[in-house]
Amino acid sequence: MSVRALRGAIQVDADTRDAILEATTELLLAVLDRNAVTSEDLISVVFTATPDLRSEFPAYAARQLGMTDVPLLCASEIDVPGSMPRVLRLLAHVETARQRSELRHVYLRGAAQLRTDLPT
Repeated sequence: MSVRALRGAIQVDADTRDAILEATTELLLAVLDRNAVTSEDLISVVFTATPDLRSEFPAYAARQLGMTDVPLLCASEIDVPGSMPRVLRLLAHVETARQRSELRHVYLRGAAQLRTDLPT
């Protein structure tokens, strides 16, 4: 088994608690599903949010999914002028037998424009 990193991002509809939790859940489940990873394979997950998202911690959505023994961290993205608003990102460290080239990073909703080089 190797330690690999998976990336993902999603644009949130609004800065509300429900919108942040729903978008985080959608993103996290998509990353796990597209990479055949379970929560048991997770080593840790770092979530970031643009400064305009502050109504809830994204990690709380992971806790609601039962990921209570996975180290989670939330941080704020740097406030770059002109950057896409309302974006949640994640960096998940996983144990996997898959090669780096086999991993699928996930960019959903408006955040898909951040990585047009990746397959959908």
